[in-house]
Amino acid sequence: MYRLLITPIFFLFIVLQCSYTAPFSLNDIMSAPFTSDLITAPEDDRIAWVFNIEGKQNIWIADGPEYVPRKITSYEQDDGKPLSNLRFTPDGSKIIYTRGSPYNPLSDPRDPGQAIWVIEIEDGEPRQLAEGSNSVISPDGRQVLYTRAGEIFILPIDGSEQPEQLFRARGTNHSFQWSPDGTQILFVSSRQTHSFIGIYDIKGKNITWLLPDVYRDVSPVWSPDGSSVGFIRTPPGKHQELPPWRRADLPFSIFVVDVETGEGESIWETSTGGGFAQTYPGQPFTWAAGDHLVFYSEQSGWMHLYSLSVESGEVISLTSGEYEVEHSTLTPDKRTVILSSNKDDIDRRHLWKVPVTGGTPELLTPGTGIEWNPAVSSNGNKLFFVQSTARRPGLPVVMDMEEREIYILAEELLHDDFPKEQQVVPEQVIFQADDGVTVHSQLFMPREVREEEQLPAVIYMHGGPIRQMYLGWHDRGYYHYNYAFNQYLAAQGFVVLSVNFRAGIGYGAEFRTAENQGPRGASEYQDILATAEYLIQHPDVDPERIGLWGGSYGGYLTALGLARNSDIFAAGVDLHGVHDWSLRGERRNGGGWAIFGEKKQLAYESSPVADIENWTSPVLFIHADDDRNVDFIQTTDIVRQLQDIGQAHVETLVFPDDVHSFLLYENWMQTFEAAGDFFERYLKN
Repeated sequence: MYRLLITPIFFLFIVLQCSYTAPFSLNDIMSAPFTSDLITAPEDDRIAWVFNIEGKQNIWIADGPEYVPRKITSYEQDDGKPLSNLRFTPDGSKIIYTRGSPYNPLSDPRDPGQAIWVIEIEDGEPRQLAEGSNSVISPDGRQVLYTRAGEIFILPIDGSEQPEQLFRARGTNHSFQWSPDGTQILFVSSRQTHSFIGIYDIKGKNITWLLPDVYRDVSPVWSPDGSSVGFIRTPPGKHQELPPWRRADLPFSIFVVDVETGEGESIWETSTGGGFAQTYPGQPFTWAAGDHLVFYSEQSGWMHLYSLSVESGEVISLTSGEYEVEHSTLTPDKRTVILSSNKDDIDRRHLWKVPVTGGTPELLTPGTGIEWNPAVSSNGNKLFFVQSTARRPGLPVVMDMEEREIYILAEELLHDDFPKEQQVVPEQVIFQADDGVTVHSQLFMPREVREEEQLPAVIYMHGGPIRQMYLGWHDRGYYHYNYAFNQYLAAQGFVVLSVNFRAGIGYGAEFRTAENQGPRGASEYQDILATAEYLIQHPDVDPERIGLWGGSYGGYLTALGLARNSDIFAAGVDLHGVHDWSLRGERRNGGGWAIFGEKKQLAYESSPVADIENWTSPVLFIHADDDRNVDFIQTTDIVRQLQDIGQAHVETLVFPDDVHSFLLYENWMQTFEAAGDFFERYLKN
């Protein structure tokens, strides 16, 4: 009897232990859908987007007023072929999209590449139009422009004719746009040190260059009537200087040119820097109502939106203060800007609206969600966007612009085992590095930490470094997966601290361009040491069991921590990190950091390889060998050096033919299975 009584109690104890250490599996949380490419139809109350679920990417649509989601493509393989560049035809009956990439992660001997596809929404049968990418549909919906092998082609959407190369021109030609009447093509011709704005006349078959000079001319836009073109002019390339995205002092000016006469002039220019905004992903320049040009600038020290009157030259600050603006769009009447910003909530993103003529920005999405990619219905009544929370990945949302009621689409597609309630809500933690820099981070504490228990901890560092991690699921696919893994680690009993080190965005230009960062002194490593000190002082953390993990720039900082301070960091998982800045400079024409001449020595000293003799902690290196961002030799070289020294345990995981941001879901799963197992062995035992 006694034996029968004790067995169930013992069994219950084991169950409770298991529920504490592993309440959900890695696949449960990694299989959450990632939402991208949300677009609205030109006329109908219809939206479309891409869901990536376990590597299977498909197009979904929803029609008002019910907005019931339905899938219109049936790609059911984890084949590393992303769907992107979604475009509705003007009548809303078809979607043009790109499927595939220049990469071949499956090592397919046929090397399928990229192709332009069209799908009739009602019959749901995709049809390939041509090999290429970056499609742009003509105003009448009959033709599509696209690029292939760096050249621009034109093709009837109905497939009645073969593709035709539009024109031949030197340089890399991109950013092409149809004129409002469909008779001309506006484009940028990039030529390394400089770039031109061109207009191709379809009937006359000739190119007109707009005010060609020695500068980098970018981001051209048509006026609504097609009579003028606006563009941004930035300084030309200079030998051995930092590229624009590493600087805060880059000036720029705004030009407007009369299309008929070819005459034009600068109508405004910065008195200080601010041109980083012109190199940041997205559209930095739009033509709004009332002949206002809306543009981004970092001239105040923070990324903000401005409105410039073409007629008077007056500039209005649409946003201002110690916060930053990221995604934005115009309402259909082009009188209002909808924007995402970390205003009043610096570690999240919310949506705001402001008239293009100025005024106080109005908050549209209060609360603890994270919102991005706004799009407005053709009648202006509905706002569509993507929203995540701490426990739910980003999903499409419909908001009534008058009532402000929101409806989350496709929440039912979170599978039954998705651990929404079992996830932890990360806590905002702010501290200072030794030199006084303020550092923001997100603390993932395991649920129900036992009294006087000290847990292993892991510091997570993002890539970029021009990135910011949030207090919830991220808006980029790479960090969507990274956030999921941080939640999984917390569920496994690890304390996780995700750190937004200096060099990232979200906290102003001074933080982004902090002195002596990267190959110029690794100043951001002070932030990693400050993060470690926070954990060492935390009562629930075992100071002898602190690890590091991160990818790309985060991989660099992982390796740097193990090389410089194996006495602090007990283990690390390094995804495709840079380990020798001087080697990167040699192989990549300065490596994006102007690593030339005497700067090579400092770059080497700022690298993990400079302190490799001190490296004793175990490490797992993970890298795909078709990485176009970080050369695979960065991993092969450091592995060889560590093996020669022979005092640190080294493990590797390699993915043939995949790329920097792993295209295959299978490879993400293998990455995190290996990383989780590694931390279990070296931080728990």
